[in-house]
Amino acid sequence: MSLFEVTDLDRNIYDEKLRDFLPEQIIDIHTHVYLRKFKKEKNPAVQTRVVAWPEMVARDNSIEDLMESYGLMFPGKDVKALIFSNLSHGDDGAAANRYVSESSQKSGYPALYFSYPFQSAEEIEREIISGGFLGLKSYLSLSPEYIPEAEIRIFDFFPPHQLDVLDRHGWIMMLHIPRNGRLKDPVNIEQILEIKQKYPGIKLIIAHIGRAYTTDDIGDAFERLAPADDLLFDFTANCNQEVIERLIEAVGPKRILFGSDLPILRMRTHRITENGTYVNLVPPGMYGDVSKDSHMREVGEEEGKKITFFMYEEILAFKRAAASCGLRPEDVKDVFYGNAKRLIDEVRK
Repeated sequence: MSLFEVTDLDRNIYDEKLRDFLPEQIIDIHTHVYLRKFKKEKNPAVQTRVVAWPEMVARDNSIEDLMESYGLMFPGKDVKALIFSNLSHGDDGAAANRYVSESSQKSGYPALYFSYPFQSAEEIEREIISGGFLGLKSYLSLSPEYIPEAEIRIFDFFPPHQLDVLDRHGWIMMLHIPRNGRLKDPVNIEQILEIKQKYPGIKLIIAHIGRAYTTDDIGDAFERLAPADDLLFDFTANCNQEVIERLIEAVGPKRILFGSDLPILRMRTHRITENGTYVNLVPPGMYGDVSKDSHMREVGEEEGKKITFFMYEEILAFKRAAASCGLRPEDVKDVFYGNAKRLIDEVRK
């Protein structure tokens, strides 16, 4: 039995709109690999610093599940990934990172170490080297718990002593920015520029286009960040064509990377924006009770049958943006493969 169903609708979208658009080789720069047994059970009554809806899609994503997902979604393509875990307070971080390291060796996929801000520079360096990782991923929810969510800064979960290590080795930093203002937040912009100035050796990737899921999230960020000419952006889980167009216009195709956020992009959804935020339209009953989540909304039965994978929605948005901006096939190949290949090869040296 397959991990998830691929319908005739999905096959038609892939065969008619995506197969020829995508290059034969793909590198997914942003994927999570983790097992449920490493995760601490969460009390749904306790408020956390993360959105709840991804938990409705998948509770875990083994390396075998990830590889099967690529086979189901991208038949005929050679897909590889940059993998890392998915940690919250109370999870077994050591076991989770060890599993990612073992999965990397098993699959040949490169990997990032998922870090906690309390870890020393010596521990970070030791764990990255011993596990064969290429850098760090962390998350705003791992910041000290006394900091209110709206006040979290990048250096609260990526402290300077850890950035020193990344800079010295020329390693990757996968950054999911904090703060309610998302990409346009002036504190985020200043700290990204500070990282590029103080730690020039870091290969910095701004995940999700800085969480700019609507045009309201952009502000003057692209104008201010574009001059940092080695700053990279992935468009993971971003379906906003206009945001992607503005990114292409600001930084060009050599600094953009494809990412999926699997297992989340196995979700069936059509994403819209309302009142400056995003809403995931989903088939009825597929993800349990979504009534209390402002980012989720069920549609009717017939409309639900027309909804495909989040993965395809994201790539279709990029395809429309690429056509609007006049990208060539070689540019598309760079975004989905070449840019990530060059980055990984450089860091592996």
